[in-house]
Amino acid sequence: MTSEKTSVDFWFDPSCPWAWMTSRWVDEVAEHRDLDVTWHIMSLAVLNEDQDVSEEYRAFFPRALRYTRLVAAAAELHGQQIVKPLYDALGMRIHPGGSTDSDEVIAGALAEVGLPAEFASYADSEEYDPQMRASHFDGIERVGQDVGTPVIAVNGVAFFGPVISPAPTGEMALTLWDGVVAAASYDGFFELKRSRTRGPQF
Repeated sequence: MTSEKTSVDFWFDPSCPWAWMTSRWVDEVAEHRDLDVTWHIMSLAVLNEDQDVSEEYRAFFPRALRYTRLVAAAAELHGQQIVKPLYDALGMRIHPGGSTDSDEVIAGALAEVGLPAEFASYADSEEYDPQMRASHFDGIERVGQDVGTPVIAVNGVAFFGPVISPAPTGEMALTLWDGVVAAASYDGFFELKRSRTRGPQF
């Protein structure tokens, strides 16, 4: 166990169930390890805007984009400290809550974090798209285009994932974390993968 603070950057799309579970794991680890976590927005809609994806998946992008725009606006207008609470409030409604009503999700999340109801207008505004895209590409450019969300950087070394289900807790969470930190410490480590055999388990 080290007493040194570990710098962590975490890029998420609020709609992504895999990012949600990874973020819950990071929260669990942060209770037992000295982490300095900075949360950043990224966008599955932006990631796939030029990709050949199914119509069903593409139909989900407008809703996802509303959440990313809302978080980007909150970050610009209220600072980094609002990003994680807003992500938590949105994610609890989207993932364990199972809501697909973005108006309902946004209204509840804004109330929870103490932002005014009219702030919801930023979900449909392109005003902070440049900042949202800059954050997105900052994460993606560290790992390459053939990935998704989440992107995590540990002490400056970035990778996609880990993709986990369900999010581990207790000693297993720490065992996985220490393994990830060890892998990230080797400059020549690039890829470790197997096919998913289960869906998101919240």
